[in-house]
Amino acid sequence: MNNVLSIQSHVVFGHAGNSAAVFPMRRMGINVWPLNTVQFSNHTQYGRWTGSVVDSDELTRVIEGIGAIGVLSRCNAVLSGYLGTPDQGRAVVEIVRMVKAVNPKAFFVCDPVMGATGDDTVEPGIQEFLVSTMPEIADVMTPNHAELQKLTGRTIETVEEAVTACRELIARGPRTVLVKHLIDRNSRADAFNMLAVTRAQAWFAQRPLYPFARHPVGVGDLTSAVFLARTLLGDSLRDALEHTLAAINAVVKTTYEAGRYELEIVASQDEIVNPTDRFPALAVTAE
Repeated sequence: MNNVLSIQSHVVFGHAGNSAAVFPMRRMGINVWPLNTVQFSNHTQYGRWTGSVVDSDELTRVIEGIGAIGVLSRCNAVLSGYLGTPDQGRAVVEIVRMVKAVNPKAFFVCDPVMGATGDDTVEPGIQEFLVSTMPEIADVMTPNHAELQKLTGRTIETVEEAVTACRELIARGPRTVLVKHLIDRNSRADAFNMLAVTRAQAWFAQRPLYPFARHPVGVGDLTSAVFLARTLLGDSLRDALEHTLAAINAVVKTTYEAGRYELEIVASQDEIVNPTDRFPALAVTAE
């Protein structure tokens, strides 16, 4: 049994952060240890919410508690997402080091949540911390288009430019970069693009883009979780990308057809495990 320590936000109502990631990974056969960075009533795109940020020292104390009962070495991967403060980011780095000290084979997947362009969804200092520190720590990074631009300091308009940017990021530390949503000026307007890159491979795939009046939150959190799960289950880079894209398409399609705002994750659970539709990935080269 693979075990994932998932360090993300938690919302009581709806699906974002751990509330979008934990159940799908468990449904796919991965045991998850959720560690919440915040507990909010609902995600912040509603415009109002209640709740609090977990103290960064509390995060490390919880992991020390797991270590004290002798089971931390069973952790196969750490997944981080939304951070409430830069201090939480530093706590995540320390936690990753604690896990790798007792299980050197464990790997760290960093979802560098900074929000979309012009979207102030993170606290001051978090973006700077993610850009300056996380690439050297992470084994896998899963940015969206805007986050990849911030991480690399370059403008990206094509798939080829994105591959180049991913490899610049890889040169700083991570072995794999999954671009959860890539904006490509040469793609159809009704296509949603994803890209997976290592030093030696680059795979590009598309699914339909559904015309939501208000796009659901948590798709990126779900994407990182499914990709991590498929990687732990032994998929190749291409297979993990194709399964992830197909699973996300199933959830988003079900949500759109139901006329919902919150992701229909539970209703789509079988499709997350065994997606009906498949979208073949194509090999690409850098610019």
